[in-house]
Parts: sequence; structure tokens; C-alpha cells
Amino acid sequence: MNVSVVIPAHNAAPYLADAIESVLAQTVAPADLLVIDDGSTDETGAVAEGFGDRVQLHRQKQAGAGAARNRGIELASGDALAFLDADDVWMPRKLELQLGAFASDGSLELVFGNVEHFFSPDLGAERQKVLRMPAGLLAESVPGLVPGTALIRREALLRVGRFATGLGAGEGLDWYARTLDAGLRTLVLDEVVLRRRIHAGNGTIRRPDAVNDYPRVLRTILERRRRDL
Repeated sequence: MNVSVVIPAHNAAPYLADAIESVLAQTVAPADLLVIDDGSTDETGAVAEGFGDRVQLHRQKQAGAGAARNRGIELASGDALAFLDADDVWMPRKLELQLGAFASDGSLELVFGNVEHFFSPDLGAERQKVLRMPAGLLAESVPGLVPGTALIRREALLRVGRFATGLGAGEGLDWYARTLDAGLRTLVLDEVVLRRRIHAGNGTIRRPDAVNDYPRVLRTILERRRRDL
């Protein structure tokens, strides 16, 4: 099974190299790695170009992470796809473990894994303290039902459909709900496959109002399911 990896990136120069390196360090190499520069105004494109022909760089006008992932899907060559946000990193055996699961069960269409969070030094000590609280964002490894942990067969992804666009937050929730609606045969690995970086530029930290998109996403999910009854 050939895997294409898509990294949507907008003004991600401080972190993008770490994300790319975590893909290139996989114990099973992907067939291709595409960075979709979503209208960056910093050195994001230059960082990707610094990896030479190991990375395919494609630029577009800023349209959001969902649109960037959709562009990557169109350009990717693999019969399975994986997604990584430009500020996160994969564990080295991420693809190996997931491909092993597919090999063990040919009926699987989508494999997730666990996720853990880590703090970036640019996040102040006080903010870290708040996020470490029991009811806060940060927790030990948990099942990660998000695009960054997923490996999905191309034909299954096409059944699920494109990623939603125009959302400040909640596109991952919308996408996961549609994988359920499509009835995909899914497995969640016990192993941590993704480390999510908590930093000052995270969308919900930089724009707390972005969480207002979640109720809208939930309403959309419920309305879609009512139509399908």
C-alpha cells in the first residue's frame, strides 16, 4: 500500500521542519510528501523547499486548512492518505503500525491512533499552568480521532468526501462525523502516533472565538443525519 502524506501549512515556518522531518524519519517511508502552502506570508515555502525533492511544495491563495488538505488529496498519488498539521509531529513508527493493521485485516478502511500533547517554549509558564489543570486542554495520551492520527484508504476517503472549508475550528469533528456516517470499518491503535504541539499560535489560543464554530458544526452534523433518515 502506497501512502501519500499531506501537510497543510499557513505561516508555519517555526515548526514546519519538525513536521517534515517526522514524516521523513518514518520506519516505513511514504510514497510522497506534499506540503500545501496556504497563502503564507512568512518563510513556510522556503522551509519546505529546503528539503529538496523529498518534499513536493504546492502554493495556493489562503483558503484554510480544509481547502489545503483537499488540494493535497487531488495531487497525491498514493492509494492511502495521511494528514499532518504543520505544527505537530508523528512518532517514528506511525505508518508502520497502521500499515501493519491494514495488512492484518483487509476489511479495515481507516486506522487512527493515540495522541499526546506537548508544550512549545513560546507558550508562557502561566498559560502552561492553566492548560495543565485537570479540566484543562492537556492530558496524557488519549485516542486521537483527528486527521493527524489517521491513515485512510483513498476509496474510503472519497466516500467520506472533502474536508469542510471556512471553519475556524471544528473541521476535524465534521470530518470524523462523516467517517461514521459513511460506515467506515475503523480501528484505533493503542499506541501514540501523534504529538500535538501546544503553542502561542494555536488557533483556539490565538482566537478563542474560533470555538464558536463547534456548535455550528454540531448543528450541521445533526441536520445531515436527519436528512439521511
